[in-house]
Amino acid sequence: MNFPGVLSSPLAAIGGTPLVELRHVVPDGAARVLVKVEGGNPTGSYKDRMALAIVEGAERRGELRPGRRLVEFTGGSTGSSLAFVCAVKGYPLSLVSSDAFSPEKLRTMRAFGADLTVVPSEDGRITPDLFVRMREEVDRIVERDRALWTDQFRNTDALTGYSAMGREILEQAGTVDAFCAAVGTGGMLHGVAAVLRGNGTRIVALEPASSPALTEGRGGAHTVEGTATGVVPPLLTPGIYDQARALDEPEARRLAVRLAREEGLFAGTSSALNVLGAIRVAQDLGAGHTVVTVACDTGLKYLAGPLFSPTSDEP
Repeated sequence: MNFPGVLSSPLAAIGGTPLVELRHVVPDGAARVLVKVEGGNPTGSYKDRMALAIVEGAERRGELRPGRRLVEFTGGSTGSSLAFVCAVKGYPLSLVSSDAFSPEKLRTMRAFGADLTVVPSEDGRITPDLFVRMREEVDRIVERDRALWTDQFRNTDALTGYSAMGREILEQAGTVDAFCAAVGTGGMLHGVAAVLRGNGTRIVALEPASSPALTEGRGGAHTVEGTATGVVPPLLTPGIYDQARALDEPEARRLAVRLAREEGLFAGTSSALNVLGAIRVAQDLGAGHTVVTVACDTGLKYLAGPLFSPTSDEP
């Protein structure tokens, strides 16, 4: 017997997230800033959208059949999302991550039943070399287990998952003058931009200033999880965005605390980087315009680190 409001699967809970207007951290005279709050997805991350689209795309093409193992290297949220989707669908999963990423994310991958390989980082920093070493581990697993590499940095199925976010934003906000988002795989920015650009929306790609691959053509060490691998990702194809901006990571980390305490928006550093970029664009556009960005995940994923530590002088 079916009941209204009862979902047939946890996968059906992905998406449909709220769009919230910021009231306190946006300066007077700036455009309004709306934030797509993705922490309400099943694993607390917008990567659930991508993971489901990638797995179902492989199923449609016949690349993924019952019992075949999947594998991916990940900064955390993609791995948690893939582990969730594979748990529901019954696929074995191997993930490669690092101690540079939050322990909450690593524990979440294991909680959903994924096999996890942890690659050591250089003093907890996210560097271009780290991604090279993680990819080497993936290659070994593919050869050993004949696993299917989901290849999140090149997999265009991700765009299907993220285009739904773009459609939701249009339905919720109406006119959107600018959309801002930090770049990791580039899939979210590409998928949302493909929908919004047709309505005249300006697309702004964001990155931490310590790893300015988009703005200066070079990578660097940083601690903004989920962003800035040190190269321009393949999914960020030419013409997808109108402008790239590099932002100060310490300022974003301070803003993450303000967002929690002044707006009740509980999210991590990449989300705060997004909001910081949106505020900068909102100041450029001025009153009467609308800027949209994304709170990528929930702050619950960052409680073990220094971001929200009450003893930290600079969160």
